[in-house]
Amino acid sequence: MTKLSVFCVTLAGLFLVTAGVSAEPRVELRRDDLAGRASVSIDGQEAFVYRYGPEAGLTHYYPVRSPEGKSMTVQFPDQFPHHRSFWFADQVALEGHSNVHFYNAWHSREEAEDGTLLFPHRIRHDQWLDIDEREDELRIEKTLLWEMNFDTPVLDEHRDMRVRALGDGEYFLDVTFTVTAAYGDVTFDSDWSHYAWPYIRINETFNVEEGGGRIVNSEGGINQEGTDQQEAVWVDYSATADDETAGLAIFSHPDNEQPHQWLTRDYGCFGPRRIDELWGEPFTLSEGDSMSRRVGVLVHRGDVESGRVEERYDAYVQGEL
Repeated sequence: MTKLSVFCVTLAGLFLVTAGVSAEPRVELRRDDLAGRASVSIDGQEAFVYRYGPEAGLTHYYPVRSPEGKSMTVQFPDQFPHHRSFWFADQVALEGHSNVHFYNAWHSREEAEDGTLLFPHRIRHDQWLDIDEREDELRIEKTLLWEMNFDTPVLDEHRDMRVRALGDGEYFLDVTFTVTAAYGDVTFDSDWSHYAWPYIRINETFNVEEGGGRIVNSEGGINQEGTDQQEAVWVDYSATADDETAGLAIFSHPDNEQPHQWLTRDYGCFGPRRIDELWGEPFTLSEGDSMSRRVGVLVHRGDVESGRVEERYDAYVQGEL
């Protein structure tokens, strides 16, 4: 065989190999600051949307979509309309000021004469710090401001999010929320039963009560009865809807103080708590100090077993996800 023939055969072989492999997944951010909407797409399909317009009152992510594109979360549920799909909030008091429940920001709303909704207590988007788009990964850094009585700052927040496409519509979020008491001492006064850091509210299509879903935690607990107020390092919520079985899991990174309990509800709300010493009883974050929470959010095909949730948690802990 001539050298030219060998060269042509080699090229043909390379073509056949590459033709059988799908293109690398791509992650893209489309931002509309005027509308207060930033959409993250994976392989051309919307995965989730960051909502930060003034009418939101509380910045949040909605919808959060399954690998097939179905919304897995709910934004204004009939039951507990202050829930916001995927959000981070708390009940706090700035030194010298009254207690403010940012979790209930929706109930503090006022309506202006033109019908615009105003929020005296709100967690609002401040600025984008960095957006780094790569082939199969996106990193977003931004700052937010926890604000009371329209213009009194309470806490600064820095939020770092890494979005990774896993292929076949699956994706992973690695999110760190850091709050800083930049304006004086801040007392946290979360009650013992209702708060999480952060929260996710699964909708009726994928929840346990109406969607026939299943909650499973890292210790083998099942549904609210076996997972609420129980220690774990991850919790998964999965269900089958319209021939698609999909799930959403929250991972608590080892950087968080461990062990800690979880909030879980069969109707769809769940999330990790802080360690026992820092929930259910007031504690104070001194001026200048910060407190962080790092979580992974895995959106996967299949249930907790076929979605390889435990395996992927281990990869996350080892820095491989």
